[in-house]
Amino acid sequence: METDCTRGEAPVNDATTGPAGPTGSLPALPAGTRLLHIGPHKTGTTAIQGALFAAKDRLPEHGVEFPATTRHPMEAALAACARPAMMGDTVPTDKHWTRLLQQVEATGSRTSVISSEFFADAPDDETVARIVEQLGGERVHVLVTLRPLARIMPSQWQQYVQNGLRMGYEDWLHHMLRKAPYEKPNPSFWHRHRHDRLVERWSRAAGAGRVTVVVVDDRDRDGLMRTFEALLGLPAHLLQPVPDTANRSLTLAETEMLRKLNVEFRGNGLPDELYSKLVRNGAVMHMKNSCSPTAADVKISTPAWAVEAACRIGAEMVERIAASGVRVVGDPALLSALPAVPAQPGPPAAEARIAPEVAAQALYGALAAAAAAPVRHTAEAKSRTVHQTSSKDLVRVLGHRCLKKLRRR
Repeated sequence: METDCTRGEAPVNDATTGPAGPTGSLPALPAGTRLLHIGPHKTGTTAIQGALFAAKDRLPEHGVEFPATTRHPMEAALAACARPAMMGDTVPTDKHWTRLLQQVEATGSRTSVISSEFFADAPDDETVARIVEQLGGERVHVLVTLRPLARIMPSQWQQYVQNGLRMGYEDWLHHMLRKAPYEKPNPSFWHRHRHDRLVERWSRAAGAGRVTVVVVDDRDRDGLMRTFEALLGLPAHLLQPVPDTANRSLTLAETEMLRKLNVEFRGNGLPDELYSKLVRNGAVMHMKNSCSPTAADVKISTPAWAVEAACRIGAEMVERIAASGVRVVGDPALLSALPAVPAQPGPPAAEARIAPEVAAQALYGALAAAAAAPVRHTAEAKSRTVHQTSSKDLVRVLGHRCLKKLRRR
């Protein structure tokens, strides 16, 4: 990955620029298109998936189908890309992908839309070509949504922490931006977010004429919804944002609390299944649903050196995307623009204090998850301390000990 590049605003094919958004003159895709939205992560994917799923029953009257039975067919996308599940989650199988393909096929000649940011994780050209072919070949139109790297990096770091990462933010930035080959601790980051190469991989499979890149303007909250409506030929404002507190980003204090828990978790050799059920889907999920950040909460702040590096990479990516021949919707200059106010290093983690209420909700979420779905270990541990043993097992052991004492007496 090269980080030293010149700044500039290269012309982009068919780009419509401007902060208000490009949807006014954007023609709809041909009827029968299978629109494949591949993300990548942290580019508005959850908002679009929620809006499409909420409008699922109204789409057919406008000739559009949303074939997935859930808001986000994550397991199907992971299976198609032969990628592992999130830490401790159920391993996706070919059945998940086959089921989605059958649902897409059932839409017949109607337009359909499939969205998962995990398609951006397809490891190579062969996998990308197979996905395009299985979804319909020439009927497939690939949609890539992009945001500036400087905005993606803090959000992606805290998401990695939610999946077990133990590295602090600035250390992680050094690894991603200054330590070649920039693959540790998260090799998926640049595979997803070297956006020019992502666009090139999918262009080689689908053809540049069937790839659209949408530059998301964070100043226009509904702009991405309007772009999807225009591409799908839907009435304006049919797609509406759906509140989703479970997908909000963690504050610095919340992320640091979880990161230090990850250190303890790994240090004690606890099973991944326990993390999935009690931590990510228990403590973290309940905390996000129950507690909303306030103005007093410290946000994750990116140091100025990292922001500048991200903008230099963004400028290089814009040039290569322009040269690829794909259609670009929106203002590509946003991908390399420095923030109006230079980012400053955030306060030390010790200053980011977590509120007692937030900690209590996280603890309750873990307890509620344990009570609702006791964890069953897939392999017996060689030896377990008391804190690694379930309450049920502890009761059983204590019961046996009491019986032994009674028999002796």
